[in-house]
Amino acid sequence: MKSKWRVPHPATMFFLLTLAVVFLSWICDIYGVKVTLPQSGEDIRVQSLLSPEGIRWWLRNAIGNFTGFAPLGMVIIAMFGLGVAIHSGFIDACIRIGVGKRQGKRKIIIWVIILGLLSNVIGDGGYIILLPIAAMLFQWVGLHPIAGIVTAYVSVACGYSANVVLSTMDPLLAHTTQEAALVQTGYQGNTEPLCNYFFMSASTVVIAAIVYWVTQKFLIPALGKYEGNVRMEAYRPLSRKERRALTLAVIVAGIYTTLILWLTFSSYGILRGVNGGLMHSPFIAGILFLLSLGAGFTGMAYGFGSGRYRSDNDVIDGLTQPIKLLGVYFVIAFFAAQMFACFEYSHLDKCFAIMGAELLSSYEPSPLLTLVLFILFTALINLIMVSATSKWAFMSFIFIPMFAQMGITPDVTQCAFRIGDSSTNAITPFLFYMPLVLTYMRQYNKQITYGSLLKYTWRYSLCILAAWTALFVIWYLLKLPMGL
Repeated sequence: MKSKWRVPHPATMFFLLTLAVVFLSWICDIYGVKVTLPQSGEDIRVQSLLSPEGIRWWLRNAIGNFTGFAPLGMVIIAMFGLGVAIHSGFIDACIRIGVGKRQGKRKIIIWVIILGLLSNVIGDGGYIILLPIAAMLFQWVGLHPIAGIVTAYVSVACGYSANVVLSTMDPLLAHTTQEAALVQTGYQGNTEPLCNYFFMSASTVVIAAIVYWVTQKFLIPALGKYEGNVRMEAYRPLSRKERRALTLAVIVAGIYTTLILWLTFSSYGILRGVNGGLMHSPFIAGILFLLSLGAGFTGMAYGFGSGRYRSDNDVIDGLTQPIKLLGVYFVIAFFAAQMFACFEYSHLDKCFAIMGAELLSSYEPSPLLTLVLFILFTALINLIMVSATSKWAFMSFIFIPMFAQMGITPDVTQCAFRIGDSSTNAITPFLFYMPLVLTYMRQYNKQITYGSLLKYTWRYSLCILAAWTALFVIWYLLKLPMGL
């Protein structure tokens, strides 16, 4: 007998989660649940969303919660440039000349995984830009496009801390680590941005291998052959005019990239920060806009060069193309934004995380076992509080002193935190980009829900958490340096 139970639409799911947050905040407020922030000593009490003040807060901020939703502006801006690149035929031309006659499935899977793991160099851009391109690449070689989205998604999400180059996350976490180490322990050792570089570089290879194995063994067979309505054109080689247009587009992209690098790294350097560094610089803050602008210029060059674009009206058509897809995203994002805002207002996330951290810190077995428990605890807390910087802002002041008493240095503690923080990113409904991921997937299958995504991603998170923790244990026992 067929079960009548089904997972609701993503927008409905976020609405129900909001109701759950409201209910929990009411219960916790009745019992006076509160915690103390370790870094400041400030008491934080759960605020009820059903209190008069909570209701007034929501009415005052309902619109602002949506318009201020962190990913919303970034998604729109990034999709403008990506829309022109796709609408002009530039992405299609790159796929046709790069992949050829729909061969090399393994090569495409590997490239998507590598690009996903390296995407944290540009912050959250991988969620927005890579996922739709991965779907096109997978479909081009005869694989299910949703498999491409899932593969790219888990590579970006679960591998968010792993990279072979410095990412945007490294200096942010290192700064907090240094503050906690100096204030609580007076530790003067290695808390620089590259203090986990060696371990995270090795982790990149391990995570890539796991994602590839799970994709080949479980994901692709589970999805089978795609039989939806989104079709790819039959392969045809690039014409002479298209090749000239592609050459022009590459030249424009090269000139644009050279200009941006010159404005950033030359003595002129107007895109660097006021202190001459890249941290908090206009380059880092505007990297997604710069990528979108570059994609737009490149797409325009190809469009006009190939004859597909003849006037500015054609360019505007390319800019508006993604809005058709984003209509569904706006609806899902509205309910998600309310849920995230209510969760933050209630302080439930901080209270649960700090209470759990204090409970773990009271249990002190051997140092290595405590580190493993810390990784598992962080992975669990990450399911409700995804922001790595927000979690580490208070967890560092609890666990760095605790582990220091066991002889464990802050760089090792930070490394353990990053493992747990990244491993479960792909399965939490509280990820800011979850609405966008579901929107991309529903483009190919209208029945996709969060339950569908969870069914495809739980193996990735579990395998990555287990293998990454095992690598950490081996690294620790061999007493290898974590970084530079």
